Parts: sequence; C-alpha cells; structure tokens
Amino acid sequence: MSYCLHFFSFSILHVIVVSNLCIGIDSSTSLLYVICLEDIPICQLSDSIELDIDYHWLSLFSPISTNDLTAYGSILSPDLLSWSVCTDDVSGSSAEYPDRVSMMEGRLQAQEDEIMLLKSSLADALRRLRLHDQLIPLLKHFLHHSLNCRTGTELSCLTLFFTLSHWLTGQSIKMFIRGRPITMYVPSNIQNYEDLRMEPPVEKLELDWVYGYRGRDCRANLYLLSSGEAVYFIACVVVLYHINNRTQRHYRKHTDCVRCLTIHPDKVRVASGQTAGVDKDGKPLQPYVHIWDSSTLITLQQIGLGTFERGVGSVAFSFADAGAFLCVIDDSNEHMLSVWDCAKGTKHTEVKSTNEAVFAVEFNPSDSTNIITCGKSHIYFWTLSAGSLTKKQGIFGKYKKPKFIQCFVFSLTGDVLTGDSEGNILTWGKSPGDIKTLGKGAKETFQIMRQTRAHDGSVFTLCMLQGGALLSGGGKDRKIIRWSADLAPERECEVKDKFGAVRCITDVNGEEVLVGTTRNAILRGTFSDGFVAIVQGHVDEMWGLATHPSQDVFLTCGHDRQVCVWNTAEHKLDWCTTLEEYGLCADFCPNGAVVSVGLSTGRWLVLDLQTKEVISDYTDGNEQLSVMRYSPDGSFLAVGSHDNFIYVYNVTECGRRYSRYGKCNGHSSFITHLDWSKDGKYIMSNSGDYEILYWDVAGGCKLLRNRYESKDREWASYTCVLGFHVMGVWLEGSDGTDINALCRSHSERVVAVADDFCKVHLFQYPCPKPKAPNHSYEGHGSHVTNVRFTHCDSHLLSMGGKDTCILQSSFRINCLFDCHHQLTTKGSIVENIPKYPILFTCLFTIQAYRSGVLWLSCQKSNIIHILLYCYLGILTSCASNFCILLDCDNLSSAFTH
Repeated sequence: MSYCLHFFSFSILHVIVVSNLCIGIDSSTSLLYVICLEDIPICQLSDSIELDIDYHWLSLFSPISTNDLTAYGSILSPDLLSWSVCTDDVSGSSAEYPDRVSMMEGRLQAQEDEIMLLKSSLADALRRLRLHDQLIPLLKHFLHHSLNCRTGTELSCLTLFFTLSHWLTGQSIKMFIRGRPITMYVPSNIQNYEDLRMEPPVEKLELDWVYGYRGRDCRANLYLLSSGEAVYFIACVVVLYHINNRTQRHYRKHTDCVRCLTIHPDKVRVASGQTAGVDKDGKPLQPYVHIWDSSTLITLQQIGLGTFERGVGSVAFSFADAGAFLCVIDDSNEHMLSVWDCAKGTKHTEVKSTNEAVFAVEFNPSDSTNIITCGKSHIYFWTLSAGSLTKKQGIFGKYKKPKFIQCFVFSLTGDVLTGDSEGNILTWGKSPGDIKTLGKGAKETFQIMRQTRAHDGSVFTLCMLQGGALLSGGGKDRKIIRWSADLAPERECEVKDKFGAVRCITDVNGEEVLVGTTRNAILRGTFSDGFVAIVQGHVDEMWGLATHPSQDVFLTCGHDRQVCVWNTAEHKLDWCTTLEEYGLCADFCPNGAVVSVGLSTGRWLVLDLQTKEVISDYTDGNEQLSVMRYSPDGSFLAVGSHDNFIYVYNVTECGRRYSRYGKCNGHSSFITHLDWSKDGKYIMSNSGDYEILYWDVAGGCKLLRNRYESKDREWASYTCVLGFHVMGVWLEGSDGTDINALCRSHSERVVAVADDFCKVHLFQYPCPKPKAPNHSYEGHGSHVTNVRFTHCDSHLLSMGGKDTCILQSSFRINCLFDCHHQLTTKGSIVENIPKYPILFTCLFTIQAYRSGVLWLSCQKSNIIHILLYCYLGILTSCASNFCILLDCDNLSSAFTH
C-alpha cells in the first residue's frame, strides 16, 4: 500500500516517485524532500515527518494501489482558503454583517493581498527556474545513491533529507509578513543561531534639539516666559527656547500632538493641551491638559483625563484671581467649555459651547466671572455664576457679519477688540437694553461700537502692548501694523513671502517682538531693524533625509518642495531652496561636494553645496523615486524607483557628471530601500512586496539568483528594513509597512528604527532574533518617515511625516557596572595606559560625544582596571570636556581633557 501526498505551498513542488520513495524539490527554497512510504501507518507518517522550517505541510494521506500511485504538487495559499470560507459565511448571513460596504472593502483588500502574494510567487518561480534545471542532475545522482545504499528504515531517509537540505541551502531562518515567507540566510560566523542573546544597546538617546514650529494650523501658541525663553510647541514636544542664549529645553510629557498653549499670570507655569490620537492598535487615546512648571519641567496637574473628546482646542488661565481657574474648550461636536480648579485639578463647571469651530477663549483680566469665546460666525460673552455658565451672543447690528472672528484682546479700558476674516478690527462694548423694542425687561447686550479697517484679508492675531498700543498681524497682506490706543495706525512692516502670513505676535520689551508665521517660522525683530528668522521648519510632509559624510550637516526634503540644509552643531538652517516638484529622497556624494535629490516625477537633481545651484538634471521613468544611494567610493549612484527598477549611473568629475551604467530589473514591486557593499560591487535592495534581492553591479547589474552566496557580504550602510541582521526589529504580526526606515550606526553597534506609530527605536546591531529588546523614544506626533546618524555617530536625526518636526538626539552612555561587566566597541586599544586600582563596584556616567568607550575588566579579586580608549581626534572634537572621576580608598583623581 502506498499513499498520495498533497503538498500545499506558495511555490511549485516537483515530485518524483520511485519504488517506495517520494522525492520532491521546492522551487522557492531549493530544498530536497525524501520520504519513505513503505509500511508506515498514516498516523505515524503524519507525526514523524517534519518538512523542515519551510512553509509546507502534509495535508492528506489517502491509500491507493501501487499501480495507481501518483504524486503531485499544487499551488494554494492558506490565506486564500480561509478568505474563501469567510466570504461564503458573509454572503450567507447578511444580518451578521449589515455594513455591505465594509464587507466589500474587506474582500477587495483580501484579493489585493492574494494577488500580491501570487505575483511574488510567480516572480520567485521564474527567477529560480534556471537554478532548478541545474539541480536535476544533482537530484538524480543522490537518488541513485539512496536506492543503492538505502537500509529500508525511516531514519536513513530522514538523515539523507536533512543532509541534502543543509548542503543545498545552508542554515536559514524564515520570517513572515502578511503571510508571505521571507527566507534569511545565517552568516557563516554565527555557528548556533539559537544561542544568540539579544540585549538592549548600552547607548541611549537624549533629545538635543527640535527643529520646527507649528504655526500652519494652530493659533496663540507663542509666549515669552520670565526666564527669557520663548515657549511654543511642535509635534508632542513643548519647546523652551532662550532667545538670547540660543539654547533649548523640552517638556515631553505629552503622548500625542500638542494643540494649544497658555501661560499663567506668574509667567512660570504653563498649561498645554493635546489631541486624542490613537495607539498602535487603532484604539483612541484620551486627551488631557498638563499644567507644569517651566523652571523645573515638572508636571503639577493633569486636567480632564477621560473628560475631553478628540482633543483640546483652546486653554486660558484666569488673571483677576492670580490664575486660580483654567478654562478649556475641547474638539467635540459641541465644543464643550469647562472651567477647572487649578490647585485641586477638579472640574468647576461645564457647558456646551457651539457646534461651530471655536478659535480662542480668554478670561476677562479684571473679572474672572467673565469669559469670551470666538470662532466661526460668532463671539460669545459668558458669565460664570453659582457654578453655572450663561452666554450672550455679540450683536453685529448694521455691520456685516464676518465668516470668522479670528482673535480678540482686551484693551486697557476694558473694551474687547476682535480681528475678523474681513480684515477689520471691531471694538465691542456693553449697551443697555432696548426698552422700546424689547420691553421693560430688556437686558444689556454686547454690540459693535466701532469698526476699523486694518488689513487686506484676515486679521489673524492681535497683541496688546503695555502702554496701550496694539499690534495686528495680517494674513493675505502679511503685514504687522502698530496702532495707537485710539486705533490710529502708527507703523507697519511686511513679512517676507517665504515666511508666510502672520500667525501670532508676542511682545518682548515694547519695541522688540516675536512673530509666529503660517510657514512654521518664528521671527524676531523690530519695525526699525526688520525681522530675522530664529526658528524655521518644513510646512508639509517630509521623507528625504541625508547626512553629510564629513561635516555636521544634514539635508531634508518633502512635499513642500523645499530642500533644506541644516547645521547640527549650530542648530540652524544654513540654506534652503524651492524646487518645481517635491523631493522624496536624497544622498550626499562621498566627497561631500554635491548632493542628489530624487523627486516625485522620476526626475532627480544634483545640487552644489557651495553655490546652491542645480548642476545636473536627469529623469528615470515617470514614477516617483524612493531612494538615492552613492557607492562607498562615489564611483556609482543607484536610483531606486516606483517603476520597480534600480538605475545605476557612473559618477565622474567629483560627482558633477553622470552617465547611465545599467539597470537592475527583477523586482516585482516598487523599490523601497537599497545599500551598497563595502567593495562597491554589489547592491542589496528591498521592494514593496517584501523581496530581498542582490545585484552584481560590477558584472553588469545582474541579479544574483542564489541569495545564499550573499549571506557573508559586508555592507557599507544598512538601511534596508528586511535582512537577517535587522530581522529582530520587526514586531510579531507586522504588516510590512510598520517600519518606514532604519539606519545602522557607522560604528556598526546599534541600529535606529523609524516606525508608523510615532516612535524611534534603538536596537543592538546585529539584531537577528525576534522580540529583541530595545530603547523606545517618543516625541513625534506622526509616522516617523526617516532616521539617520551623523557622520561621527554623535547624533541621531529623525523626522516625522505630517508633524513637520525634526528631532536631533545625542548619544548618552549611562550604566552601572560591576567588575564582571565588560563593554567593548570597534577600535584598537591604546597601549601602555596606566592602571589605577579602584573599588570593587563603581558608578560611571559617560557622555560619549563621538565614540569614546569604557572598558572594564577584572584583573584581581577586588581590583578593577579601567582602560579608556577612543578614536583619534575624538576628545579634541568634543562639544564639551570629557571627564571621568575615580573614587578610591587612597586615590581621588580627575582626568580631564
């Protein structure tokens, strides 16, 4: 009796049956399967045969006669089977699934996933067809050997099976993304994969600088503290920027994007509110307001957790009672207005505000029972009495009702001045009730007392100065106008077009002011001397990020069509240029003289860093480019495109001349990432359908069909998100888009990962095992699109997508060591360093600005010898002194360089 074997797989299984042996070759992995069918019960065969670690299994054993013995392979996706069953269930029970649209969307997504899998499987089969033809003679040789030497036992066949499998493919590991198997080959220097231990990296990140400001879609978010620091926000970070010392501090207790900000009358305490956001599983998070101390960055109160919906839109402290109350308006449909006791953190009262958008809220500075709100087509005057709020709507009367009341301030006389979308400044005041019209019980109303024409377009902001003068900021005309106390214009100036409209104004000293703009810049200046930018940033989604090979410089580009070059040491924008199309990727030439930028239409440009001019302009295909990468010696440039090709160019004349060398053709989806080998002869690339391919550039851009041969190749950079060395950065159940970018440090000790959940992770490198421990860092309010290390690994740069924020973090090594702990790194040990005996256990805090490393080793039973060694020039180029203190029984030494 023999059996018919049904092999279910993503790829073709060629099966040959001779006598009582079944031999199969898997076309996707080139594994050879040898199974003995003689006198083995069905259950025993099922339990004893393990088809290696590949995605195959025995699904059916059916007894048939020897004459009718057949064996065959088929292609069938288990995802397709399960989906088909689900589809039948849905169609059979409409009551269980009332939302037909959602059902159809689910079907469509499942079909798209299946098409992608089948397409990838077909591409794999075609690529390996030639290799399989070469393996047929080898298979016949081993088949003949097995028939002559077979002992007739199951053990002999299984031994042959595992021997041939290992001989053909070597040790490999398989990971799955969206049901697709991805084979990783273990390098030769790893003898036992299972014994590898993953530890979190010793290095940690500390936020050093935040580039950008959120002025595009937020209001009243720039204030000056008593410490001389400007306070503003971007992404999840509230920045405290000292305008004279040019230093930053950061409040980082928010879990999602900060939306509003206000300062206490003491100009020390700050209240900031955030949006709700969602977690990595798509579940909504609860918004809240933090009241915190700007001098210590300690949170004093958390207001409204579980009370607000969607987010916090506006906040304001009361003034007349020294900031005892906080008013909050959330982003729910009714825009709930609530008043909170700041000391206790309890809600005093709450009321529905309006279904229209609300832009601002403020307490009357002389009466904490009066609150004003404004927004779309309204201004409301609220009265707080006996724990409840009542409102009166402002009456426009004979004046045209504007579409938006953008802002308001209180004059020194107690009047309310509003700026609207018609470009007018309206003066509001109380009027006694109209007894003739409304009768004897008529109450007082709030009406327009005066209308002043101020700007062409909207009046976005108003700022009251100490002497009673008024500053107004325009939208369309970009003007800042100074008005006297009786609203007579005195002086004006115009903000440059590249900075956008005026979003908010903050007084510094009566003459000097800070100006926030709609193009995410903060300006500082006076009417006499003009304004200069002290904070700048992108205004739309960013993707392209590249670091200079030898200088403290990096480049960014994005959907705002801007290419910006930044200085990490001076924390400023060096220069910026605007392109005709938006940039998505970039890379510096190894000589550091030019940089290439890939655009959204298939064009790519080469810019001179000195002249800032475009020196070359090329086009490859008509789809967006996703990656630019120079070879280590700068002789080649690889351009990855969404048309599935990698275009390779010869580079001459120090990066100024380019000629097409070849094209890598073989991916079945768009290119996402690529890296060069250290010798500059090979490329490793990833694609949108999770392929890992290798290319012989020196041999004419040929595809290396046997990926096993590339397992020991060393790579000059590592930005590919798929590969054996970074397999552990993927979480279980990832869908393939959860990681947007990663980057290995130049020291090859750590790898930084940018994910889709607003986080940056730091892993040990290599990281080949699942669930690897890591350090996780928050700060971004959107998907993190890219990460890069600076040329000396002193800083890590990360940038968000929609939050338009760039975070610059420095490395810190903070560890508690004992005498048995050893920390090593790449580099050579400095010889003949004096040895100093110290106590058995020590606490060291090291600030490694470059690659300085502390090495501890136990030389005697109770003596630790410390060797501090660094790369040449590390200490001399440090941003500050490098100091270690050794405390001993009879020795107290401080070594400072």
